[in-house]
Amino acid sequence: MPDAIWVLSGWVGATAAAGLLCAAVARGRVRWLWLAAALLLMVAYDALLTRGYGRIPLDFGPSDWNWEGKTLAVLLSLAVAAWLGFRRSGVTLRHYRTGWPGALALSAVLVAVFLGLALYFPTEPADADTLAFQLTMPGLDEELFYRGVLLVMLNEAFGRPLSVLGAPMGWGALVSSFAFGLTHALGYADGGFSVDATALALTGLPALLLVWIREKTGSVVLPILLHNFANSIFHLV
Repeated sequence: MPDAIWVLSGWVGATAAAGLLCAAVARGRVRWLWLAAALLLMVAYDALLTRGYGRIPLDFGPSDWNWEGKTLAVLLSLAVAAWLGFRRSGVTLRHYRTGWPGALALSAVLVAVFLGLALYFPTEPADADTLAFQLTMPGLDEELFYRGVLLVMLNEAFGRPLSVLGAPMGWGALVSSFAFGLTHALGYADGGFSVDATALALTGLPALLLVWIREKTGSVVLPILLHNFANSIFHLV
C-alpha cells in the first residue's frame, strides 16, 4: 500500500476514533449517518487534494505548489456546500451583526500574534508563485472544508449544545480542529506512523479559534482572510 494511503487511513481512522470518544462522552446521542458522511467526505477530499494520488492528469504549469489539488478540493467543498446550503456552510458574505465585535477582537489578536512570530522568525523572501499561492489557496481550500462543510456535517452528528462566549459549539468543533491539526502532524514512513505533537498543537489550537469566529459570524470569510494572512505574513516582513 502506498504511503499516502496509509496516511489517509491513519488520518481518517484517528478522526473516527476521536468521534467515537466524543460519542461516548455524549452518551451515544449522535447521528451516526452524519458522522459516517463526514468521514467519507474526508476520503474524497484527500483523493482530490492529491489529484487521485497522482492519477488525475491535471497540470496548471510549472510550480512548486499544489495549485491543481487545491483547486479540485475547493470545487469539492463548493459542491458539498451547494448541497448542504451555502449559508448553512458559512459560504456567505452575510455575517451575524452581534458576532462582529468579538470576532474582530479575536482576529486582531491573531493578526498581532502571527505578525510578531513573523518578525521574530524571519524567512527568505518568497518568489511570486509562492506568495500568490499563500495569499489565496490555503485559506480558500482549508477553511471551506474544515470550517465549512466538514464542520456542518460534524455539527449535524453531535449538535451544538454549548454557547461559548455567544458562539454555538459542540464536539464537532473539537473533532474538525483535531482533523485539521492531524493533517499537518501525521506522517508515515518505514512501516510506522509518527505524530508531531508540536505541529498538532500549533495548528489544531488556532483551528479551534477559527471555528469560534466562523460560528460567531456565520461565515468563513474572516477565517479565510486570517488563514491566508498567517501563511503569507512570514514571506512579507
